[in-house]
Amino acid sequence: MMVDPLSLQIESEVERLGFELVDMERAGSRARPVLRLRIDRPAGEPEMAVTLEDCVRVSRSLEAVLDERPDLAPRYVLEVSSPGVERPLVKKRDFERFAGREVAVHLKHGARPGTSRVEGELIGIEETADGESIRLRTADDEVLSVPREQARKVHLVFRWGERGR
Repeated sequence: MMVDPLSLQIESEVERLGFELVDMERAGSRARPVLRLRIDRPAGEPEMAVTLEDCVRVSRSLEAVLDERPDLAPRYVLEVSSPGVERPLVKKRDFERFAGREVAVHLKHGARPGTSRVEGELIGIEETADGESIRLRTADDEVLSVPREQARKVHLVFRWGERGR
């Protein structure tokens, strides 16, 4: 896997400010690149939500860093937001941190015939001979092991009106 210097630089700056980079999406065009970042509190602070002021602080700090990069057009767009209530799980540490929580796994086309999404309580992630597998327990108490490369997207499930999730 190739390491992206821009992603590393952004992640380092976000961590320096006391947050973690959940994910980064690149969009736009070469003339007007768009960087969409989702930030969260470190693993030890899951009950504290990211505020608008946090996003502004991270954005302003990153602008100072990004303005110095010759590979970004002077017209780049930077969007910084919280991960939201249905936070994506991207890194291995996310699967460890949110074990016991309800998740939805969106599958790549053809990964599991008859369904494109499975939900259940996240058990965790495990190393297998073929890579990593996401383990979850479904509502009917079935334990599933989904190879991570078959997951298109994984996120927490938020149910309106329910507490303690």
